[in-house]
Amino acid sequence: MSARLVLLGPPGAGKGTQAARLAERLGVPAISTGDIFRANIKGGTELGVLAQSYSSRGALVPDEVTNAMVRDRLAEPDAAEGFLLDGYPRNVAQVAELEAILADAGLQLDLALEITADPDVVTERLLKRAEIEGREDDTADVIRHRLDVYAEQTAPISAVYAERSLLAKVDGIGEVDEVTERLLAVIGTAAS
Repeated sequence: MSARLVLLGPPGAGKGTQAARLAERLGVPAISTGDIFRANIKGGTELGVLAQSYSSRGALVPDEVTNAMVRDRLAEPDAAEGFLLDGYPRNVAQVAELEAILADAGLQLDLALEITADPDVVTERLLKRAEIEGREDDTADVIRHRLDVYAEQTAPISAVYAERSLLAKVDGIGEVDEVTERLLAVIGTAAS
């Protein structure tokens, strides 16, 4: 089944876990912008060198660079039958850019999946993860701030996809397998 999907969700909602599981079940690559950045930087590509020049001084990589990397990645053969994007688009301008990238290839997005999660549950999860991984900077205040920033930045993206009838919200709380099945059920409904 070909599927072109965007995965949205707050930190700690299980996006990374679900992206890997969905990609495997659907037979499409899970593509995270973090992975794209790392691959370009490690490969010493022109875009990677440019991205590193920003990130090494603590600056955000500009949209043009991110968009170009995503365009290149989606043109790779393994993404021809579909993909699951995690971490892109991050703003409304990138939503329009993704549309343009797909339109240039005669394609369109099938669905934007937003994994929802109660902020208290997510904060608890992230505090537990911080404890296990020894992340001393992940305090409850820092985590709540990250969740607020996420909500502020993502709300407009969700709204755009909702206006286009492409948004599906799925509860991310529960056993990992349950959440995967909920997501697959929504994808299956959208595909039929």
